[in-house]
Amino acid sequence: MNFQVEHTDVGAYALGLLEEDDKRAFEAHLYVCPSCRAELADLAGVAGALDGLGPLDDEPAAPRGEPAAPRGEAEVVDMMRRRRAADRRTRRGTVMIGLAAAVTLVAGGLTVGMQVGSGGMSSPAASGMPSDAHMGPAEQFYADGRPVAGTGAGGVNGGLVVESKAWGTHAALKLAGVKGPLECELVSVSKSGVRRVMTGWSVPAAGYGVPGQPRPLYMHGGSPSPLHEIDRFEVVTTTGKKLLTVEV
Repeated sequence: MNFQVEHTDVGAYALGLLEEDDKRAFEAHLYVCPSCRAELADLAGVAGALDGLGPLDDEPAAPRGEPAAPRGEAEVVDMMRRRRAADRRTRRGTVMIGLAAAVTLVAGGLTVGMQVGSGGMSSPAASGMPSDAHMGPAEQFYADGRPVAGTGAGGVNGGLVVESKAWGTHAALKLAGVKGPLECELVSVSKSGVRRVMTGWSVPAAGYGVPGQPRPLYMHGGSPSPLHEIDRFEVVTTTGKKLLTVEV
């Protein structure tokens, strides 16, 4: 995430005045900024000395013509807190833009690796991280569950991970060995024969899980039918062709 980080945040970080999102952003900045790390080490003693001092109530201004009373350490801390609150209000828009950008990048499958200790960023390959280390929600659910393999037609293969929900049945589908263009649906079929469409998608001409396009397709789906009432799941085309059947 691209939070706005300032070198002057060192003092506020040392005194524990940063909000949680600013704190995380500044800690990430420390990995790549030797000058901020050095300054933070120098301020460690000051932070310890001020530990436990709380903010002071506002004091009336000094009468005209008289010098203002010197500020104590606790009052300085209080002023820093107020300044940080004002800074956060001006930053909030920038932070939200950074969050939206990060969500867009993750949705696009971008994987970023950080190699701590070398003083800089590295690519996934350089850090030893596989380029497809990031999993989408459906793929992660499938990987963490107990897949039930399906029976495919024409080289199609795949399976389902299913779970019972208060609202019905949740499923994650893995589908491979299929070429398009096709329009498909995942359907639950109850023991009484009731068919319910759980989700639908298009298969591009290149397909999924085939030579030239080795990655399988992962999809989420939901059915209002309780799991104990379902007999099987089917992947079918909109023209009525059955591609995969998963018995439960």
